[in-house]
Amino acid sequence: MFSGATSVNLDGKGRIAIPTRYRDALGDGMVCTIGLYHACLTLYPISEWVELEKQLATLSSVIEAERRIKRLLLGYATECVMDNAGRILLPPTLRTYAKLDKCTMFVGQSNKFEVWDETIWYQQINDDITTLLHDTENLSDNLKKLTI
Repeated sequence: MFSGATSVNLDGKGRIAIPTRYRDALGDGMVCTIGLYHACLTLYPISEWVELEKQLATLSSVIEAERRIKRLLLGYATECVMDNAGRILLPPTLRTYAKLDKCTMFVGQSNKFEVWDETIWYQQINDDITTLLHDTENLSDNLKKLTI
């Protein structure tokens, strides 16, 4: 299970270093694609990506929403291999989509990671907290049952 938020610098060539504590779990490879709901990237261990690809293969090419999801996730999907220094190269198209600059955040999301521009990440966290604190009437049943 991946958790935690770690500040990671993006170098001039577009590489980020995978935090040391996750390198073994990601050593078999990973796939990076866009985040569907926010301007961030999603980084999947190869085993998780294979499962997601199976689900995507069942989606229709006729139903517009399903076709769009496939187009976005598969169209931007890029295999990433760690070099000897534990870095992966993020292609320019992905960096542009997520507005990544030098300072990024590597954020665990249980079975995957999100990669955010640091400024956008902190803004998103503030938005999330504000929304959760002021919109308690619209919480899902799952959130209402969550004990934290």
